[in-house]
Amino acid sequence: MRKRFSVPVQAVLFGWLLFLVAGTAEVAAQYSDSQERRQPSSSAGESSQPAAVPQSGPNRNVGETVVVPRDRPNRPPERAQQRASERINPDETVRFTTEVDLVNLSVVVQDKAGNFIPNLQKDHFRILEDGVAQKIQRIETSEAPVTVAMVIEFSSLYWEFLYQTLVASYGFVNSLRPEDWVAVVIYDLRTQILQDFTRNKAAAYDALNSMRIPGFSEMNLFDALTDTIARMDDIEGKKAIVLISSGLDTFSKMRYDHALKAVQASDTPVYAIGTGQAVRMWYESRGYLQGASNLEFLQADNQLRSFARLSGGRAYFPRFEGQFPEIYGDISAALRNEYQISYSPTNVSKDGKFRKIKVEVVAPDGKPLKIVDPKGKEIKYEVRHREGYIASRQVE
Repeated sequence: MRKRFSVPVQAVLFGWLLFLVAGTAEVAAQYSDSQERRQPSSSAGESSQPAAVPQSGPNRNVGETVVVPRDRPNRPPERAQQRASERINPDETVRFTTEVDLVNLSVVVQDKAGNFIPNLQKDHFRILEDGVAQKIQRIETSEAPVTVAMVIEFSSLYWEFLYQTLVASYGFVNSLRPEDWVAVVIYDLRTQILQDFTRNKAAAYDALNSMRIPGFSEMNLFDALTDTIARMDDIEGKKAIVLISSGLDTFSKMRYDHALKAVQASDTPVYAIGTGQAVRMWYESRGYLQGASNLEFLQADNQLRSFARLSGGRAYFPRFEGQFPEIYGDISAALRNEYQISYSPTNVSKDGKFRKIKVEVVAPDGKPLKIVDPKGKEIKYEVRHREGYIASRQVE
């Protein structure tokens, strides 16, 4: 999809460009100033250089790992000979091995008003896999740091969207807690990691500050998303992908259906923030966005919704800048209030097929759990989780 908006007045485009350049500088300055104000003033005679913050994160296969063994005292020769005489013949040793597959689920229970339902116990959950009840092995609700990979669209095809993209990116980094991990990934024609996982917000801001002029007009969303999912699969604990994108894809090697399968196979929820909504609304109100172009944007919105729904995340489509803080808060609260549930599936066939999962919140009698507010009024709630997973395939 390479078409642009057909705006008859060139002055409008020039005005958008000036607004974008000025707005980008303003956003970067705003968050940079807020970080400087948070820095404590150094006392006289002391260096103003801030303390170093560890840059290593929950990375896997990144760089080189060097393991330094502890110094161990040398054993006396007679003790070593005694141990050698007590050794068992390896031929007489019997080893038992077992392989247990666990399915991990991130489950969010939230009422219609956006409030999270806390204090649910193991017996309150019922998990069905392809309609068959499963036995829950473990459930955790502990407060823990979150690991977030921000995947950001950075293309020149619709430069009108860039201001909202940067506002969403800076704002989300600012909403993270000091103990959280964040990585910054951008994509256009290719996927690029600007900042690997770090707890240092200043490093994340520096990565965002480098986003000034897009180099390509392509939007390889499917490639970027599947690549990031693969990198997140080996990370344990509370984790998520925050996808800041228009939802459009122009040149990916990966097809849409393959990207959906990658999302289904992963245990990483995707929270999508759809950009360009305000600009689209402006063009629609003046009759400049209609027909095939409008259908393409509607399809892009649906793609973001599908990625979020299949993974157990959520999709947001803000039209006004004032909606962003609420979105950041909702994503953060969802990650920190989710129930981490693990179960061992009864279907142990390694056939590579999709297993559909349904999680229900039930009362001791097996009926849906009824939750009421302090006034005794029943509260309607939703249970959000990924829709299933793809079973492993037997390796011959």
